[in-house]
Amino acid sequence: MADVNRGNRPLSPHLTIYRPQMTSMTSIFVRLTGNALIVAGLMAVWWFVALASGPDAYARANGFITSWFGDLVMFLSVWALWYHMLGGIRHLIWDSGHMLEVDQSEKLGYVMIAGSVILTLLTVLIV
Repeated sequence: MADVNRGNRPLSPHLTIYRPQMTSMTSIFVRLTGNALIVAGLMAVWWFVALASGPDAYARANGFITSWFGDLVMFLSVWALWYHMLGGIRHLIWDSGHMLEVDQSEKLGYVMIAGSVILTLLTVLIV
């Protein structure tokens, strides 16, 4: 039997009432940083291949990587590396059965964000 009300039904309200959770957002950003690190890794490989290819190729690659955009990409890559690593540690903690309560996991998300920022700044300032 045909559903005569098919076009008159309202859409699900989940998109209008959903509040993003700390655990879901930090998990999404762990995935995004993992993919962004692939791009940064490809830039580093390009630099090494250009280094082996000759002075013209190296000058082009080095000019890009040391430009303001390349510096920004490398700085954000350092942050992504720390964030992704802290996200992996968070999952190891969860896999061991610890900090699974909502308030504890949200605090762990804030620690992960703050820790990645602090470690990034320390890395950039020291190295």
